[in-house]
Amino acid sequence: MTIPLSELQTWMDAREDEHLEFKEAKNRFDFEELVKYCIALSNEGGGRMILGVTDKPPREVVGSRAFPDLERTKASLFERLRLRIDAEEVQHRGRRILVLQVPPRPLGVPLQYKGAYWMRGGDALVPMTQDQLQRIFAEASLDFSAEICTQARLEDLDPTALNALRKLWHRKSPDQGISTRPDEQLLTDAELLVDGEVTYAALILLGTRKALGKYLSQAEVIFEYRSNEEPGPAAERHEFRLGFLSVLDEIWRLINQRNDLQHFQQGLFIWDVPTFNERMVREAVLNAVSHRDYRNGGSIFVRQYPRRVEIVSPGGFPPGITPENVLRQQNPRNRRIAEVLGKCGLVERAGQGFDRIFRECIQQSKPLPDFTHTDANGVWLTLHGDIQDQEFLRFLEEIGQEQVALFGLDDLLLVDLVHRDQPIPDDLKPRIEPLLERGIIERTGRGRSVRLLLSRRFYRYIGKAGVYTRKRGLDRETNKELLLKHIQYNRKDGSPLKELVQVLPALSYIQVQKLLQEMRINGQIHKVGNTKAARWYPKIPPSGDNPESK
Repeated sequence: MTIPLSELQTWMDAREDEHLEFKEAKNRFDFEELVKYCIALSNEGGGRMILGVTDKPPREVVGSRAFPDLERTKASLFERLRLRIDAEEVQHRGRRILVLQVPPRPLGVPLQYKGAYWMRGGDALVPMTQDQLQRIFAEASLDFSAEICTQARLEDLDPTALNALRKLWHRKSPDQGISTRPDEQLLTDAELLVDGEVTYAALILLGTRKALGKYLSQAEVIFEYRSNEEPGPAAERHEFRLGFLSVLDEIWRLINQRNDLQHFQQGLFIWDVPTFNERMVREAVLNAVSHRDYRNGGSIFVRQYPRRVEIVSPGGFPPGITPENVLRQQNPRNRRIAEVLGKCGLVERAGQGFDRIFRECIQQSKPLPDFTHTDANGVWLTLHGDIQDQEFLRFLEEIGQEQVALFGLDDLLLVDLVHRDQPIPDDLKPRIEPLLERGIIERTGRGRSVRLLLSRRFYRYIGKAGVYTRKRGLDRETNKELLLKHIQYNRKDGSPLKELVQVLPALSYIQVQKLLQEMRINGQIHKVGNTKAARWYPKIPPSGDNPESK
């Protein structure tokens, strides 16, 4: 954008409100504050923030040295907000003014930062009240898929897709007479027809190509196969503007035709694991169709690469859903679609399915679902196909499929975190004791130094018992021997505590001090000094030459 000075003067003459913010910022401006103001402006419909102008009328241009690297600032704002913030420098009589243009938040989605949904409150920033948040959430609470498409007629529905609905529903509920119900009654019972009128859910799931082109052209799934990261046309591309129940199997067929097998060996047996798991891919596509924003003009994209699949759906997460709570919270954006898919047995329960995807990822030792590129405008889910650790996969096989099947998803998530040496979140900690009792994991250390690791049989089974010993830690006497050896080696200058802690990095300062006190009582070592500068020496000099001379 190019801002004329006349427009800048118009802003300076205007009253400061929730859409216009001035800050003097002569020399600097705190970046965290900038993020909060951008959040507040976006939450209240978008606006401008101007640095280098006094905020009290009559306003004066004072110039600003804040954020000299404008492109870096814009990139950092995008990283924090996942919003494109336009920014421009304006020169006014040799003084630099910085103008940031903040877009409005998505419909029904308030933006938050560090636990608060910020808004203007007089001259300050304050968190939004509960009733204000509820009003925003209500913007997107109506189920678009349940609304009537007043122009559509029964003949706009594809007989092939309708037959697919009948077969799937009958297979899920064989005793309900689904196979013999008249078409119109079947659609009414599925709430795809309401008072004889066609809903958008009926069009999305069953519509003909012609009908979708006339009434809802964005209800399409585009498949692309790309053999590399090079930009340009895809190696293969298909556009499916057709009722989704006629499309799902074909999307999986296209992915599966390039679905390589990955091999790993367990003794004399060779196991083959497909790069792309059918249940994971189907569930991800079903979620995209159920939860995308159909008021957004974009299409769902399914992009396949040799070792990953990306599913991109317009509209961002539904209100209240984030990548962090996607397993705990439910808020189906298109409830009518989700309910029909549930009747067909295509999803476990209406509005959710990521638990199945996470479970399959862990059981096949693949990376967890990746939402890195997701923002307020679209959910970007990446399913990586590479097996990360064949030994962990073998361990799950050794535990036995029957026992693994009894694991809840929280159990699998905890085992996966322990395997990757990651911290355990509070909501998973109640599962630690049951897994300890079943011998799946073990606990080592005390107090703050307590650690969890996979059980001894995991390391024994994969032939790495030595790694288990290292991870669990050496026994007490072996630790003392290592400390004594170091102290003897440095008997001339002595050994400070901070140096001895480096000998046993798995132990805390307090644990090392306790070992040293035991060795002192046993007459092996003694200490000179009582402060941080204190040093430890051998009590009885060892016979022979100084080890440094050897």
